[in-house]
Amino acid sequence: MPTKRASTPARMTDRAKEAKAARTPTAAARTMRTEHAKQQKEVKQRKQAEESGRAKRASRPDGAATRQHLLDIAGQVFAARGFADATSKEICERAGTPMASVNYHFGSREALYEAALVEAHRQVVSLDELSALTEAPGDPRDKLRAVISRFVGLSAGPGAPWGFMLMLREVLSPSPAMPALIEKAVRPKATVLLGLVGEVLQLNPHEPAVQRALMFSVLPCIALMIAPRQVQAALLPAVGKDKNALVEDFTRFVMAGLDALASAHRARK
Repeated sequence: MPTKRASTPARMTDRAKEAKAARTPTAAARTMRTEHAKQQKEVKQRKQAEESGRAKRASRPDGAATRQHLLDIAGQVFAARGFADATSKEICERAGTPMASVNYHFGSREALYEAALVEAHRQVVSLDELSALTEAPGDPRDKLRAVISRFVGLSAGPGAPWGFMLMLREVLSPSPAMPALIEKAVRPKATVLLGLVGEVLQLNPHEPAVQRALMFSVLPCIALMIAPRQVQAALLPAVGKDKNALVEDFTRFVMAGLDALASAHRARK
């Protein structure tokens, strides 16, 4: 009696199992695939990190430039309108930057105003410039003359930076940022100048007489610098016509006053 062949469904099932087994990767193959995928992922991550690093390095100059541009525009707006009336919206619109730029670069409008005040004081004279003038070798009197000439010369210039107007506003109506301005900008420069005036008077910079002498010498310079040009031109038209004469006469005035103070305090000792 002939043997029966396996039924067709049984043969199909065996073939399906064989095909499935052929498609199913071995443990070694799975391991190789896993390692390959891991390597590809690591390569991709390294590329992303490198691209991110390049992007950050490339963006730094632009970021610094944007921050400075925003600071300049803000200084102009604050100088024209004052802190209370100047808005972040107007500053960003004039600067051509997104509305979030103020918070991104400075943290707040208040912090931006503080930075503008410090920049305004730098426009009058930077700490580096002042230190260079006072630390140069030579007679203290000559160095003081150079400092006074720098200050008075600015007051007789054709146009004043926005910082001068902003400083005038802050002096006339101090804002909550005034303490920060004193600590960050004014005090370091005052320390340098007190040392120089003390050398001229041959007195300890911490003595009250030196502080008074600095006030008598520097405050008139600052008043000349931040006073509106139109007021000066209307009331004292001859002042701005001869810059060199203004510098020379003011220097004579200050140095003669310091000589008188030095003599008076030496006589008391």
